[in-house]
Amino acid sequence: MIIDKDGNTTIITQEKASIVELVKKINILYDRFKNNNIIVKITKLDDVKVADIVEFMQLSNKHREAKHSFVIVSNSANLEEMPDEIIVVPSTKEAFDVIEMEIMERDLGI
Repeated sequence: MIIDKDGNTTIITQEKASIVELVKKINILYDRFKNNNIIVKITKLDDVKVADIVEFMQLSNKHREAKHSFVIVSNSANLEEMPDEIIVVPSTKEAFDVIEMEIMERDLGI
């Protein structure tokens, strides 16, 4: 797991760990970046299923309740199958675009 920071956004890149292991590691280290927006890049996985994304659901819900963005980047997930409660996009640029839009919405009270 690689952790980078870009302004008020923490970018977590999955290297070799399974999704379950990655979620556990993020939960353990959560206090380090709980006040930032989070992008989780799982682009190294070739076949991302709905069950993989659902592993992040509890973490995403907790983070979004705290008024921060949580976005998963996967270029191999079928975006049509993903649950509406979690944001999955195919590129890091799109993840930053989503975060920018959500910040504006929060500032406007939407």
